[in-house]
Amino acid sequence: MANSQLTSYRTMSSACVCASRQSFRISNRAGRPRQHHRCQHQRCQCQAAAQQAVRTDFSSPHQQQQQQQQQQQQLSLDLNTANAAEQASMDEIAQIMAAKLEQQARLMPPDIDQTLELDADLSLDWQSANLPLEEDEEASASSPPAPQQVKPGSRRALKRGDKPRTKEIPFQDLPKVAVVGRPNVGKSALFNRITGSATAIVYDYPGVTRDRLYTRAYWGNTEFVVVDTGGLMGDASKLDADISAAAMHAISAEGLPEAIERQAAAGVAEADCIVLVMDGQTGLTAADQEIVSWLRRSHPKKPVMLAINKCENPQKADIQAADFWTLGLEPIALSAISGSGTGELMEQLVHSLPPPKSEEHMPEGAEPLAVAIVGRPNVGKSSLLNSFVGRERSIVSSMSGTTRDAIDTDLVLPDGRAFKLIDTAGIRKRVAVSASKDGAEPLSVGRALAAIRRADLAVLVIDAVECTTSGHFAVTTQDFRLCEIIAAEGRACVIVVNKWDCIKDKSNKTMEEYRTDVLASLRPITWATVVFTSATTGQRVSKVLDAATEAGKEHGRRVSTATMNMVLQETLAWKSPPTGKGSQAKRGRIYYVTQAATRPPTFVFFVNDPKLFTDDYRRYVERQLRDNVGFAGTPVRMFWRGKASTSPLGA
Repeated sequence: MANSQLTSYRTMSSACVCASRQSFRISNRAGRPRQHHRCQHQRCQCQAAAQQAVRTDFSSPHQQQQQQQQQQQQLSLDLNTANAAEQASMDEIAQIMAAKLEQQARLMPPDIDQTLELDADLSLDWQSANLPLEEDEEASASSPPAPQQVKPGSRRALKRGDKPRTKEIPFQDLPKVAVVGRPNVGKSALFNRITGSATAIVYDYPGVTRDRLYTRAYWGNTEFVVVDTGGLMGDASKLDADISAAAMHAISAEGLPEAIERQAAAGVAEADCIVLVMDGQTGLTAADQEIVSWLRRSHPKKPVMLAINKCENPQKADIQAADFWTLGLEPIALSAISGSGTGELMEQLVHSLPPPKSEEHMPEGAEPLAVAIVGRPNVGKSSLLNSFVGRERSIVSSMSGTTRDAIDTDLVLPDGRAFKLIDTAGIRKRVAVSASKDGAEPLSVGRALAAIRRADLAVLVIDAVECTTSGHFAVTTQDFRLCEIIAAEGRACVIVVNKWDCIKDKSNKTMEEYRTDVLASLRPITWATVVFTSATTGQRVSKVLDAATEAGKEHGRRVSTATMNMVLQETLAWKSPPTGKGSQAKRGRIYYVTQAATRPPTFVFFVNDPKLFTDDYRRYVERQLRDNVGFAGTPVRMFWRGKASTSPLGA
């Protein structure tokens, strides 16, 4: 073996010599003779390495063992030196951290130190901890973080997405701020700026806002309710000539100006603070002075903030606001569109607000049932809302399209049932809306459709007089389109046939005949409950809320998987699934069914092939499901999912 190794080392040495000679020849060809000395040096190194390897290989085993021991001792010595250096560095880091904490404690004010409850000793517990590092991390992950304490008087600016401490305070216990002023001064734009939403409709002509709008708003750690009101002017002829034409149609209908002013006066009466908005570009007008006089005469003890809107240019803002000092109020120049100056207004506003009437939070799961009242224009939606609440909450007029915004109203019945009623604008056909000269109508229709999406249940109001022809009931095309939207959104539904008192020659069978015609005409919502009412007389109005309560319960109902499969076995026993076509046709098989979601109730059927189940058989399964389980007044969604064959039910 030694001879063979010696031979290999000699071969390696000769190879190195040959390589050095070859590199010398190449360098000579390239005209660089200085590489000769370098090649000779490399050849000597290769020969020395080969000789050293031969000597090491032929050394005795005792010498090899001594060399291994020396290497192990040197390795252990290096390891001990590294550990000592690491320990010294960790001690130095701990000393630096302790010094920094002491310095921060000396610089920190006493009140902040008490609020945050800092303890310098806790930061060094990792050195003397008995538990391993992994156990410490698990313990810290399992324990919830301590909530940050905020002083009661502080007004810390919340980050985007943070919820204030008073988020769950009931709506009626929060302080209210009313935004008032004459028409077309930017009240709705300022309302949207304060609330951070696009709730109110903003359009460039007066009289767009008519009813009162209520929305929660936050500034720092303060929560309050903002009330948007209509313009305080009863006669559109007093406006400028260029905007009087639009205003005459908007606010000069019979009885409408007085109704708008009654709504604004009601909002001011229940408010704790008032924001009076005026136009900085137009300047001070006689109508503005009349409003200030009315506020001082009717509400002398309520704080009033004077907001001068439309001051987009900061250099001219003080000049625009100078004329308003004669009112005896401090004007605040701002721009509701750009947001400049609104911070100063909000700072003064929150310091003028009283605390909430109650600090009690609403219990979890106590959200009211959101009910959207939808339908075509002038079918009695606002009258139905006023009949529910027992007062004039929404303006009612003979003019079509009176309601503009989606108006939310909270209602609590004596038995404890809570509702959030949403009155919406009338929805006309898309062609009629596009051809309308009223630029705010598309915005009103968009708010109405959004109200359907954010509601749990929709009350579809139908005019009984317009739909009755020759003693038979036939709904309009737009009513059918609205019921399709409700079904597509997955909302529970109650059909209200209004103006029932205007139907003549009624008999005992008239109501049942009309109910059959209504459900036959509105095929997408044949599962809905039909109620015949009269909003003006209050006839059977309470039954609408009863039907809405039952439909809301069914909308959020959940059925166990065992019950669903028992119903499925009976359904398959009465009618077997269809069989496909062709020579190799196979029969459809349903393995089992389970409920996947609520609002609306959603069921998943696991089958061998979803393509084998026709629409007729799926409707048959839905009818059997409703007959045996229920779900009246709410849509049911069914999904058919393919699955490998195991042991099918009813096979």
